[in-house]
Amino acid sequence: MLPELHSILNLLEGGFSKIKLLVVGDIMLDRYIHGEVDRISPEAPVPVLRHAQRYERAGGAANVAMNLAGLGCQTFLAGFWGDDGEKAELAGLLEKAGVDTTGVVTGALPTISKTRIVGRNQQLLRLDIESRDGASAADLERLEERIVGLAGKVHAVILSDYAKGALTDGICGAVIRAARAAGVPVLADPKTPDFSKYSGATTICPNLGELSLATGVASHKTDELLVAAKALLIEHEFEFLTVTMSEKGITVLQKEGTAYHSPARAREVFDVSGAGDTVIATLAASMAGGLQVTTAVELANLAAGIVVGKVGTVPIAQHELIAALTPSSGLTAGEKILDLPRMVTRVAEWRAAGETIVFTNGCFDLLHVGHITLLEDCRRFGSKLVLGLNADTSICRLKGPSRPIVGERERAKVMAALAAVDAVVLFEEDTPLELIRALRPNVLVKGGDYVVETVIGHEDVIAQGGRVEIVPTVEGFSTTNIVKKLTGQTVAGSGAVEATK
Repeated sequence: MLPELHSILNLLEGGFSKIKLLVVGDIMLDRYIHGEVDRISPEAPVPVLRHAQRYERAGGAANVAMNLAGLGCQTFLAGFWGDDGEKAELAGLLEKAGVDTTGVVTGALPTISKTRIVGRNQQLLRLDIESRDGASAADLERLEERIVGLAGKVHAVILSDYAKGALTDGICGAVIRAARAAGVPVLADPKTPDFSKYSGATTICPNLGELSLATGVASHKTDELLVAAKALLIEHEFEFLTVTMSEKGITVLQKEGTAYHSPARAREVFDVSGAGDTVIATLAASMAGGLQVTTAVELANLAAGIVVGKVGTVPIAQHELIAALTPSSGLTAGEKILDLPRMVTRVAEWRAAGETIVFTNGCFDLLHVGHITLLEDCRRFGSKLVLGLNADTSICRLKGPSRPIVGERERAKVMAALAAVDAVVLFEEDTPLELIRALRPNVLVKGGDYVVETVIGHEDVIAQGGRVEIVPTVEGFSTTNIVKKLTGQTVAGSGAVEATK
């Protein structure tokens, strides 16, 4: 489990929405055309693709921006696009994701686009539309003016260099100077062998191939390569160097001390397209959010492991990281206890990741075997169990001034420590109806002598396509009986008692 997990979840569940990031670089449109190939053309010895599907995605620096938006950050994008249909398609994708494109200059050159023709998951052809000419001096001046104006208003800047002309030496220098003057970190993804254009950046994130070109050391000679990389780190005054090493993970080099290595997370790899964009976006957002560099690298590594399991250029999403970070066995009890806004967010992210949400509720004052059995039964009905716990004021109204015996904070922590429970939320009301309406669980579970029609919230759950489950209680166990035994009172009867008392 990652270090600073509580801080990471705070960022993913609302904290990133307060963070502003600027992406500057080469903006592209990635277009995919999929189909079936079952014959060769009679006109030429080439396969004939029968069209089945077409879709567009943001590429290059625009994909970095989409990753930031997927994390929930306020994202600004700067670069060039043309006055053409590709611009309209790309602008629509970015607008839908909430990316601010006021920093993008509409220049004389066409919008860079890459169209991939794919038959049965095999890429047959790629058609690139781009100009070999550089942007005009006037367009570069307009871009620099917009970037400098934005650099002091954000919490981090990313230079996404695909060597397509947007990030000239002059633009890079202007961005780095403006950002560092404002105390803002700058992260660069290099595509040229000369790293001097990024001098003064906080970090650059080359892969092994890019680092090999910059140092002249073969990429397979990892130890020698990292020694040479450290020399570049000092020469160009980077604070640290972040080296992405494919299936080996990510290594962080600093001027002093030993390197920090984050091994790759084992996942099935379908497509590495855009993984570097995900790494630098997650790293920048995490650093802007106050995480330690090592924690930020671990989170970036986890995010990259998720996106390589998808086909095509697909950005990371909050719910994917939350689902990966919140298996109940990996969280401490304190990390499972949430207030209602956080609980609503976490449940929504779980649901988006395909989890089945189960809800039950009760006082759980003095934990006993009836409670444990109920919770284990609940867990069988889905993949995430949310427990609604009556607050002290609620129990006092329901059971009298002598209850609860155990305070709400202690009860919440005890319940959250159970492996069957994924999250705990307190409620002040006499019934959990409003809580159920806010969380919209897939399955509502109660124990005892209930029938579906007498369970609070059953109508709401069923109306939204969910279901209600009634589980039997364990006879002879209740908090009331335990209290009587402790106080020396006679326990009358041993019939079934509702397990949630």
